[in-house]
Amino acid sequence: MQVSVESLGSLERRMTFNLPAERLEGQVDGRLREIARGAKIKGFRPGKVPAKVIEQRFGAQVRAEVLDGLLRESFSNAVQQESLRIAGNPSIEPAQEGELSYVATFEVVPDFGEIDVSRLEVVRHTAEIGEADIDAMIDNLRLQRRTWGPVERAAREGDAVEIQTWSMAEGERVPAEGTERGAAVLGGGSMLPAIDSALVGMKRGEEKQMDVEFPADWRVPQFAGKTVQVNVAVTKVSEPVLPEVDAEFIKSFGVRSGDADQFRADIRSNLERELKGALMTRLRREVGEQLIAAYGAIEMPPRLVEAEARDMARQAVEQARRQGRQIGEVPDDAHVSFLDAARKRVLVGLLVGEVARRNELKLDPKRLTDTLNLIASTYEEPEQVVELYRNDPQLMAGLRSRVMEEQVIDWIAERAQHTEQPMSFSEAIRQ
Repeated sequence: MQVSVESLGSLERRMTFNLPAERLEGQVDGRLREIARGAKIKGFRPGKVPAKVIEQRFGAQVRAEVLDGLLRESFSNAVQQESLRIAGNPSIEPAQEGELSYVATFEVVPDFGEIDVSRLEVVRHTAEIGEADIDAMIDNLRLQRRTWGPVERAAREGDAVEIQTWSMAEGERVPAEGTERGAAVLGGGSMLPAIDSALVGMKRGEEKQMDVEFPADWRVPQFAGKTVQVNVAVTKVSEPVLPEVDAEFIKSFGVRSGDADQFRADIRSNLERELKGALMTRLRREVGEQLIAAYGAIEMPPRLVEAEARDMARQAVEQARRQGRQIGEVPDDAHVSFLDAARKRVLVGLLVGEVARRNELKLDPKRLTDTLNLIASTYEEPEQVVELYRNDPQLMAGLRSRVMEEQVIDWIAERAQHTEQPMSFSEAIRQ
């Protein structure tokens, strides 16, 4: 294959390569013949559809599919031929219309020089699950199944209160007439702290007026960024009633026997899974910070960094909207504030990949299977989840990437200078 590569900068390259015309036409003809053997077209018997009709009906689609496949294959072969290591996705365009010559623009992995992970100093956090952690989880489960009993006393943290409100914002009454009804658990974080704390100590039938400062991104436009006079009346106060941890309660969480020991064993298993993920997250962050400190001066592929920053900005906007925050039109340069974080993320990702390549690290099939089974175990029908992953190439590709990254992170941490730092379960899972 004829290939020419030129440098457009320290990390950007432009490659010109040609597709094999005979392979393109041969594959197109072959695919069309396959379609012709089974095509069902009105007016023709199966297998007897004229080639011209097949070409008119399916030719453009088949040619596009074959061309896309050949482009990927030819570019991959050219990259291998030229011993290039690609960073990110290439941009491939026809060199001249009507010819099978293409130009690919892409970035390459920077030269990291010697990567000596033994010089890194890594703190590996450790934690164990105790009986008190299981007790705390059972208390949380009881809270999830709590019921509410009305009380006549003053409201306190943990109580549920039903309220009616109306507000004045710069002379505008909201709502214009009447009141708005709402309910919340005090201390639950669903209300602004100023309103939450003001409700503590109020009884049914009591009213209060307060000035509240609302955040600039508050979901109600009339209140966003303003100090608002809020009038609130309490219509009901209820206290939580926790269920007993009896056989019926235990069975409601899938333990058919209702046995308390089995219930605690299942909880321990779930907490161990959560702890394992939390400790890996901490280790990934710890190793990443050490890699950034050691190799942070190396230039990163600018387009790859920008793409990562734009993706981070998009995720931040989506998360804000899910939280109910008012998000206006997102400016084109919203990604700029994410560039530094994106650069660090790209640096760690490329370094992890380079460590794996240089040390010929391969994905551990057992670790992949164990991780998939671990994910599936959190669902009611684990077998269906495993089948879903196995039949979805995109899901499996993401899982392989995740497991391989964790495998390399472990490999680096084992060979670095590391110290262990014990911590409690609750500290470990607090990210």
